[in-house]
Amino acid sequence: MEVASHDRRDDIRGVVIRVRGLVQGVGFRPTVWRLARRFGLTGEVLNDGEGVLIRAWGQEDDLVGFEAALSTEPPPLARIDAIERRDLSVIDKPAPAAFSIVQSKRAAVATGVAADAATCPACLEEVFDAADRRYRYPFSNCTHCGPRLSIVSAIPYDRAATSMAAFAMCDSCRREYEDPADRRFHAEPIACPQCGPRAWLEDATGQEVNRRPGEDAIAATARLISDGSIVAIKGIGGFHLACDAANEEAVARLRLRKHRYHKPFAVMASSEDAISRYALLGPAEARLLHSSAAPIVVLDKRPRAETLAASVAPGQSSLGFMLPYTPLHQILMQTLSRPIVLTSGNRSDEPQCTQNAEARSRLMGVADFWLMHDRDIVNRLDDSVARVIDGTPVIVRRARGYAPEPIRLPQGFSGVPRVLAMGAELKSTFCILRSGEAVLSQHIGDLENAETHSDYRSALKLYRQLYDFDPDIVAVDLHPDYLSTRWGRNIAADERATLAEVQHHHAHVAACLAEHGAPLSDPPVLGIVLDGLGFGDDGALWGGDFLVCTYTGYERLARFAPVALVGGAKAMREPWRNAFAHLERFIGWDEVAARFPDLKIVRHVGARQAGVLRKMLNSGINAPLSSSAGRLFDAVAATLGVCTAGVSYEGQAAIELEVLAEGGLQEAGAGYHVDIEGSSPQVIGWGALWRALLDDVAAGVSREVIAARFHIGLADGTARLGLDIARRRRIRRVVLSGGTMQNRLLLAETTRRLRAGGVDVLTPQRVPANDGGIALGQAVIAAARAIADRRVSK
Repeated sequence: MEVASHDRRDDIRGVVIRVRGLVQGVGFRPTVWRLARRFGLTGEVLNDGEGVLIRAWGQEDDLVGFEAALSTEPPPLARIDAIERRDLSVIDKPAPAAFSIVQSKRAAVATGVAADAATCPACLEEVFDAADRRYRYPFSNCTHCGPRLSIVSAIPYDRAATSMAAFAMCDSCRREYEDPADRRFHAEPIACPQCGPRAWLEDATGQEVNRRPGEDAIAATARLISDGSIVAIKGIGGFHLACDAANEEAVARLRLRKHRYHKPFAVMASSEDAISRYALLGPAEARLLHSSAAPIVVLDKRPRAETLAASVAPGQSSLGFMLPYTPLHQILMQTLSRPIVLTSGNRSDEPQCTQNAEARSRLMGVADFWLMHDRDIVNRLDDSVARVIDGTPVIVRRARGYAPEPIRLPQGFSGVPRVLAMGAELKSTFCILRSGEAVLSQHIGDLENAETHSDYRSALKLYRQLYDFDPDIVAVDLHPDYLSTRWGRNIAADERATLAEVQHHHAHVAACLAEHGAPLSDPPVLGIVLDGLGFGDDGALWGGDFLVCTYTGYERLARFAPVALVGGAKAMREPWRNAFAHLERFIGWDEVAARFPDLKIVRHVGARQAGVLRKMLNSGINAPLSSSAGRLFDAVAATLGVCTAGVSYEGQAAIELEVLAEGGLQEAGAGYHVDIEGSSPQVIGWGALWRALLDDVAAGVSREVIAARFHIGLADGTARLGLDIARRRRIRRVVLSGGTMQNRLLLAETTRRLRAGGVDVLTPQRVPANDGGIALGQAVIAAARAIADRRVSK
């Protein structure tokens, strides 16, 4: 691990260089070693609790060149946030004779954990080289790829702090691991068939499956999938369920067994060319697919293309594709001739299985076979989901490949207290704020499910251990009944931390500002948040809001007209309830029923039930008012016969309504007019929209055109009101966020109109617009308030 010193000894200077960022577990130290050799430097490099520490001696020109190369030639998975240099006196510490890589030092934790990364080209070449000792080895990796967060239990990131500690390296792997010139130098998950994890295939009895001559476990898995079986496959962050994506009977059987009746399945294909046979693929989508994160990418279906099983994505105009991202998946897909469904290994709404025994019991009756391995998964990681909107990659679900990559805090947030933000109830994540950065957890799921809630607690415990983290402030949502809020209150009380309550939609806006690096001192922005539900500071249920915001506070200047949620929580699952409430309020149910007796929603409700519902509305019993944008979409969808009776997953009605609208855009023309009423706050009302929509129904206009006119009208009304507020308040920047703003058509139309009106528009990109981004917003708001309070107290 040493290199000969530079021959010239005159004018030698010593420096200490501190590199901060994602610089551990990504091959940074051997990169430093190679660069030091190039520039003729002596010294040492090590990992510690703050990142990478370098002590180097050499001539000034060489030191300057070396420091510049650190920035321009980092390893592929590294992210440098800062490089700090100070002089080191040669009197205090004389120059050594060589440059060395030394043992990690455990200090106060301030560095990050890298995200799991897809197989690099060099490892992939070895896996398919019959002469290589890792030929068809499903766990090949190096410092440029492979598992990270999924296997780590402590920082610094060393093998002893991972689940690979159970596997003693063979002599060949040890030589690679200890050679700084090798790309596997200190690759903590390093392994080979002689010393590393192994994979095997078993049946429902737990017995290994008899394989055909010359067939390994992965080849046998491919054969069983081709024959129509459903196989549970242990991956990098959890189990998946796989079947032939072109076999309708197999896909339908998987839906039935998994109790996932309509929500689209993700699909894995062997290559970009294979994907392009089914879906439209542009340069931005291709870059996402081939990135080290390797997410599921939502793609538009290719017209008149080869078709997958209809049950893969019912009611959708898009498909969620991913490429193989581990050697195991690469080997499997090279053996198969068609794409496979690769969906999370669980029953609907449960967390993904991660342990072998757990998968055997929980997936019994779902899977026919199990492709297992013996490397433990420490941290559960779902697949990330992304799509491209208006040429820009947007993260919809942030998990494997992205988490826990930290987000640098904007200017003005230095020296903030340590904040723990608990997130929301659905699409739950949490966030840790420390050392000038925010660490947002991977997507965990809906806390209403007891097992998901337990998983959330386990993940938070692990993160707190990884980052040696005790909070000064605990930030929670205003909603008193969120499980995340309740638990956050308990943590704050038990650990004597300050409790910070944060309004849901303010958090959406702040999260977007933080990811775009908006400084704390920036002037107010207009946040337009269209969402399913957010508890307001007045105790009401918000959902369509226009907020003038800074990080520290907000003023609600406008909102959607509130409409009753008939049946309370049932209105989230049964769109017909929202249609009735909207039509009763803005038109009058009796008029609608008289004019449109054959309308599906009228038949579904019926005269008797209409009377019961009207009594609920009049009494206010189990019918709270809400300005929810999500429920507006449900109401329109149900009126057009889309998911009228019920939905089987969140957002189904709105998603299928968007699909309808895409088919009617060319004929739609102008959208429906929306009313803007009042002054404090202003209110967007729906009377004109509903009358125009029903007139189109009476005139026999197609559902596609009606859906398109609804989207265009909503975008136009939202933008008109937004521009009016921006002009009156002299605001130059608008933030669009919230779960409903994930609607591609609505977002594009609203953005175009706002920009045409002369304002700058920010939208979430690296952090989800849905509740998966709430924790980041909570964290920066709590920090901003603490900074403001500190300034006042001085």
